[in-house]
Amino acid sequence: MKTKLHIFKVVVKHLSFTKAAEQLYLSQPAISKTIKKLEQDFKTTLFIRKRNAIELTAEGKSFLIYTNKVLAIYAEMDEKFLHKKDDFPNFMNFGVSTTLSNYIIPKVIAKFRVQFPQTKFNVISNNSLNIENLILNEEIDFGITEGSITNPKLQFEKFIKDEIVLLTNVNNNTYPKGSINLETLQEIPMIEREQGSGTKVIIDTFLKQHQVKKLNAVVFFNSTEAIKNYLYNSDHYAFLSIHSITDDLINNKLKIIDIKDLSIERWFYFVNRTGYLSSTYENFKTFIRHNYNF
Repeated sequence: MKTKLHIFKVVVKHLSFTKAAEQLYLSQPAISKTIKKLEQDFKTTLFIRKRNAIELTAEGKSFLIYTNKVLAIYAEMDEKFLHKKDDFPNFMNFGVSTTLSNYIIPKVIAKFRVQFPQTKFNVISNNSLNIENLILNEEIDFGITEGSITNPKLQFEKFIKDEIVLLTNVNNNTYPKGSINLETLQEIPMIEREQGSGTKVIIDTFLKQHQVKKLNAVVFFNSTEAIKNYLYNSDHYAFLSIHSITDDLINNKLKIIDIKDLSIERWFYFVNRTGYLSSTYENFKTFIRHNYNF
């Protein structure tokens, strides 16, 4: 049951069987079969299947609440019996890239301190390059970044996959089919991150690879939350991490517009100095992997 509920939650996060399958390294038929089995077991319909998308039903939204509660109990059992208090020190200092520090890591640390209240944290939030420089300068021992995995002085280990998607207000029906082509992408009014943003660098790189030289940027903001608040009140568009908009999709505030022939993906990595060994680091990585999705 734990695995089935975890699969359901990942499908909810992406609102896509295909993308959930990619994250979980499972086949799409296996994902569909699991969701169908849950619907049969609980005699309900969790998703509305449309031609190119799925949406949570009202029952599905209620089911998600119970799923979160059940998975939280499973996580507590793992923490209680798989980890001991002595596995962690009284203070931990590490760095995290901006997207993770805003939407994933705070929840993990809050859960961690329920189980290990003796451990205090200093979490440095910055762009990936700055976090990696702090590690190289031995100001911190490890971090989580959008690593380029090209520096031999640093060791990278895949954490979670991220997708950067095109979003707009859920009431914007300019493109009723929910998709556009690359030519249209260059014409629509875009809200962008500021120059120097790691996410913007990723986006610009992918666009250049697809011969898209410039977007019609009309406003620049230096935070994801500012962009989302703008989109709530306009019919403009923006590229954002899928991890930053889960609640917005569930609550029908924003929607994804597919772009034909373009998929922008990246990985977040655990990163440390090459040769750095620490049982604390290994235990903490394990805890994060078990709890980031709850």
